[in-house]
Amino acid sequence: MAYFLQQIANAVPVAALYGVLAFGYSIAFAVTRRADIAYGALFAFAAQLFVLFAGYGWSQLWLVLPAALGFGALGALVYSLGAAVLVGRHVMRPLAFSSDNTVVVAALGVVLVLMETARLASDARSLWLPPLLATPVVFWNDAAFPVALTVLQLANTLAMLAMIALGAVFLARSRWGRRWRAVSQDRRAAELCGIDSASVYLSAYALAALFASLTGMLAVSYYGNMDFGAGLVFGVKVLFIAALGGAGNPLRSALGGAAIGLTETLWSAYGPFLWRDVVVIAALVLLLIIFRRERPVI
Repeated sequence: MAYFLQQIANAVPVAALYGVLAFGYSIAFAVTRRADIAYGALFAFAAQLFVLFAGYGWSQLWLVLPAALGFGALGALVYSLGAAVLVGRHVMRPLAFSSDNTVVVAALGVVLVLMETARLASDARSLWLPPLLATPVVFWNDAAFPVALTVLQLANTLAMLAMIALGAVFLARSRWGRRWRAVSQDRRAAELCGIDSASVYLSAYALAALFASLTGMLAVSYYGNMDFGAGLVFGVKVLFIAALGGAGNPLRSALGGAAIGLTETLWSAYGPFLWRDVVVIAALVLLLIIFRRERPVI
C-alpha cells in the first residue's frame, strides 16, 4: 500500500509538468489548428541553456549558487524567447495557415536546429546541476516505506499549478484573451471585426514559448540534466497529450496532460520501463482514433 501511495505522490509533479506543457501548447494551437512539434524543442532548449548558463556563472564568473541559477534562468529566457519570436515571425507565421504537412516539416527543421545549437553550445558535453532542495517532506511516516516528496518537487508542482491558474485567468479576463478566443473560434470573422490575426498568432506563440521555457527550467532543476534529443520526444508527446484533452482548449489539454502523467508514472512503477513511451504513445493514438470527432460534410 505504501509503495502505491508513493507512486501516486510521484505522479503529482509529473502530472503538473505535462499539464502545464499541454496548457501552453494549446494556446498556440488554438489559433492555427496545426500540429507543431517545435514546442517541445523550445522546452528542452530552455532547460539545456539554463544548465549551460548556470554552469558558466558558477565555474567562470565565480558566482554563488543562487546567483548562478539566476544568471542561468535569465540567459535561458532571453535566448529561448528570442528563438521563439524569431521562429514564430519568420517560419511559423508565414506557414501557419498553409497545409498541415508544410508546418510539420518546418517544425521538424526547427527541432533539429535547436537541438544542434544546444549541443554545440555545450561542446557536446552532458552538464548536470547539483541536487537542489532535496530535503524530503514525509506524508506518511511508515517505518518500512515512508511516503515522501522533496521540497523541490513540491515547489515545482505549486509553481506549475500557479502558471496554469494565472494563464487561465489571463485568457478569460484580459483584452488579449478576448482577441485570442475570437481568432481561435473563427479567424476570418475576427479579421472582419478588425482583429489582426497575424499579431495574435505571434503573441500566442510567444506566450506558449514562455510556458515551455519556464517549465523546462523547473523540470531540469529537479532532474539535473536534459538530453539533447529530448526536444523531439517531448514535441511528439505533448502533441498527443494536448490532443487527448482537446488541443484547442487549454484547461482541457492540461487535464489530459495530468491524466497521462499519472498513467506514465504508474506504468514506470509496475511495467517494463523501456516500453513506457511506446505504450503511452500507442495508447494515445488508439484513444484519438476511437474518440475522433468527424466533421459533418454539408
